[in-house]
Amino acid sequence: MDRLELFVDGEWKRPQNGNTVKIDEAATGEVLGESALAGPADVDVAVAAARRALVGPWRDLTVAERAETLRRFGAALKKRGRDTTVLVSRENGMPIATSTATNGFAPAMMFDYYADLIEETSGDDVRPHFLGGRTLVQREPVGVVAAITPWNYPHSLAAMKIAPALAAGCTVVFKPSPETALDGFVFADVAEEIGLPPGVLNVIPADRDAGTHLVAHPGVDKVAFTGSTRAGRTIGRVCGEQFKPVSLELGGKSAAIVTPELDVEVFLTGLLENSFANNGQTCHASTRILLPRRRYDEYVEAITESTRGFRVGNPLDKATQIGPLVSAQHRLRVLSYIELGRNSGARLTTGGGVPDDQPQGWFVSPTVFADVDNSSRLAREEIFGPVICLMPYDDLDQAVEIANDSEYGLAGMVWTPDEQQGRELAQRVNAGTVGVNIYGLDLKAPFGGRKGSGMGVELGPEGLAAYYRTKSVYFPTPLGN
Repeated sequence: MDRLELFVDGEWKRPQNGNTVKIDEAATGEVLGESALAGPADVDVAVAAARRALVGPWRDLTVAERAETLRRFGAALKKRGRDTTVLVSRENGMPIATSTATNGFAPAMMFDYYADLIEETSGDDVRPHFLGGRTLVQREPVGVVAAITPWNYPHSLAAMKIAPALAAGCTVVFKPSPETALDGFVFADVAEEIGLPPGVLNVIPADRDAGTHLVAHPGVDKVAFTGSTRAGRTIGRVCGEQFKPVSLELGGKSAAIVTPELDVEVFLTGLLENSFANNGQTCHASTRILLPRRRYDEYVEAITESTRGFRVGNPLDKATQIGPLVSAQHRLRVLSYIELGRNSGARLTTGGGVPDDQPQGWFVSPTVFADVDNSSRLAREEIFGPVICLMPYDDLDQAVEIANDSEYGLAGMVWTPDEQQGRELAQRVNAGTVGVNIYGLDLKAPFGGRKGSGMGVELGPEGLAAYYRTKSVYFPTPLGN
C-alpha cells in the first residue's frame, strides 16, 4: 500500500526532501504502508500549480461543465467506496459499518449535492440601488484553498471542503493527516482518472511544519481546517494577520440532556452512535451525559451495563461496535485521561484500561465515569476516545447551565418524549448543532461550532457560500433599462 509520490500539478512527484511516513494498522500495530510526506518546498510547488490552474481551463468551464465534472468525481469515489471503506478502517480503527457510511457513501453524495446546488443557484444577483440605478452583485471563487483535514473521518471531512471549493471554481491544495495519508491519495487517483485539469486539486500529506507553511503561504487565499482547538487558534491568528478567510471546525465536549420523563431504553438505543461513535474519536460526540438526579442511579446502572456489552474487536468485523484507536501515541493520551479520572473523585463504573482479549493494536475498553464534577479536566477537556462522563442535575435550568458551562460549543443533544420541550431546550443550548432524540449531520444544513469549537460552517448552501467572495458593480440606470 505504499504511496511514495505526491500528486502535484496533475503529476506524481517524489517529495523534494525525500521524507516518508510509515502508517500502522490500528488493529494490529503492524505497518500498513508508507506515504510520501511533503516539505515546505513541495508546498510552494503545489500552491504555484493551484494558482496557475485558477486562471486556466478550470475558470473557463461553464457552471454546467463544472457540475458535470463534480458528478464524475463523485461517481469515481463511489466506485472505489468499498476499498476506501476498508482502508480507512485499517488506518484509524473505525468500525466497518461506520466507515461504509462516512467514507464509502457520504463523500460521493457531497459531490453530487454541490453539483446540483451550483446549477440551481448560479448567476449574478441584480438589485435596485437605493439611490436609483441598479447594483450587480457578482460571486467569484475565493481562490486557492488550503484544505487541511484530520484522521478521524478522513474522507467525509475532505469532501466537505474539496467538493464545495471545486463547485465554486476554486483550486485546492489538500493536506490529509499523516495518520491516514494513504486514503487521501484516493482523491488524487480520482482527479487523475477523470482528467481534472492539472493543479486544480493537489494532494500533499505533510507534517506540522509543512502544514504551518501552507497556512501562512501568501499564495493561499482561504484556509479550511478541521482539527484541534489548539491548532485552530494558531491558524486563526495567522489568517487574521493576513486578512485571509478561514473556516475552523474544532474540538468539542458535547452534553446530552436526558429529561426526567424519558424511558431509559429509548436513550440506550442511541448511546453507541451518539457517545461512542468511531470509538469516541468524534468531535461532536455527547461525552457529557446529564441525568435527572431522581433517576440518576437507574440511569448510571443502565448505561454501565449497556456500555459493558459493546462488542470490542477488529474494525473489519461487521459485528464490532468498538474498534481500536488510531495510534499507540493516541491510546497513551486516552489512557492518561482515564488515570486522571480515577484520581479525580469520579466513580469508574466500567472499562478503564486495555481489553484483556486484545493484546495487539491500540484498543481501549469503553469506559464510563459517574459522579463527574463539571469543573474537572475529565469533563472539560476533549479526550477523543471511548470515555464518557455521567453527571446529575436537579432541574432542567441547571442541566442547561451545566451543558453551556464549557469552552466548547460544537454540538449537543436533548432526549425527551416531548418534541416541543426538546425544541425549547435545544434553543437554550449554546452550540452550533443540537439533536433532539437523534443526531446526524445533514448534507443540506450548516455544520459548525461556537466558542472554542471554531468559526464558520460547512455543508448546505452556507458551506458553498464560504468559497465565494462578492463584488458589487454599480450602474446608473434602474432595473428594466
